[in-house]
Amino acid sequence: MTLSIPGFDHVRLPGAGGAELAAAVGGSGSPVVLLHGFPQTHLMWRHVAERLAGEHTVICPDLRGYGASDKPTATGEDVYAKRTMAADVVASAAALGHERFALVGHDRGALVAFRAGLDHPEIVSHLGILDVVPTLDMWNVLHGVPAAVGYHLFLMAQPPGLPETMIANSADAFFGSFLDAWANDPAAIPQEVRAEYLRASAAAVPSIVADYRASAGIDVTHDQADLDAGSQLAMPVTVVQQDWGAQLGYDAAGVWKAWAPDLDHRLTRAGHFMAEEAPDEIAAAIRDLLAR
Repeated sequence: MTLSIPGFDHVRLPGAGGAELAAAVGGSGSPVVLLHGFPQTHLMWRHVAERLAGEHTVICPDLRGYGASDKPTATGEDVYAKRTMAADVVASAAALGHERFALVGHDRGALVAFRAGLDHPEIVSHLGILDVVPTLDMWNVLHGVPAAVGYHLFLMAQPPGLPETMIANSADAFFGSFLDAWANDPAAIPQEVRAEYLRASAAAVPSIVADYRASAGIDVTHDQADLDAGSQLAMPVTVVQQDWGAQLGYDAAGVWKAWAPDLDHRLTRAGHFMAEEAPDEIAAAIRDLLAR
């Protein structure tokens, strides 16, 4: 049985180009959309969503290609472009009657949220980002031996065929390695939740790889076009991340300030899976963002 957020309704919503997203929806009040990361599903938001649901309508979709959402074949690089995935989110929220909403993303979901903020500033009222830098900047800061931490980015950037085969042949070991390595508090991902992440990821290898492959191609093109045009995020932005700047030798707050003039940049002692490891901290950061 697929695990979800207790007390939330489970719905299917129209995305872009005929794709449908599965989502958990709960609470009441102004809408907040929460986008999950890798190798996870919307379930990663269970603690934060419950904390916000008393004040907000909380919408937690599985991204295109993940969880119970549709996994269209990557017939072109645009199918898993963050621009397309952002359009999924906008369409899904509109189907629930929300033409404007706050948006918070973690990891891969944060890259989708970033693109949504640039493409749809009239729709995204507030933007929260957990533990990434924009795609273009990501490639620019990964260099030398420290870049080994992101080996999976390079693996899944390879042409179709080999990455999918390698990962599918050792799916639990591959996806499980990130759950082990990136969590400061392994108890934050209990066994039944871990099993759900591994099950969902093993069932989505081609689409997960396609998502990552897009970030080594069309997503870079889109980010570069916005950089060249001087585009910036028009809404209040909060970024919460581990101290990757110190680890990889770059100014993390400076990278984000270039894109987000109205920026609240925070460092956390939690691990990568901070919404599960430190839900009170993340819920508080989201509340602070929404108050701006």
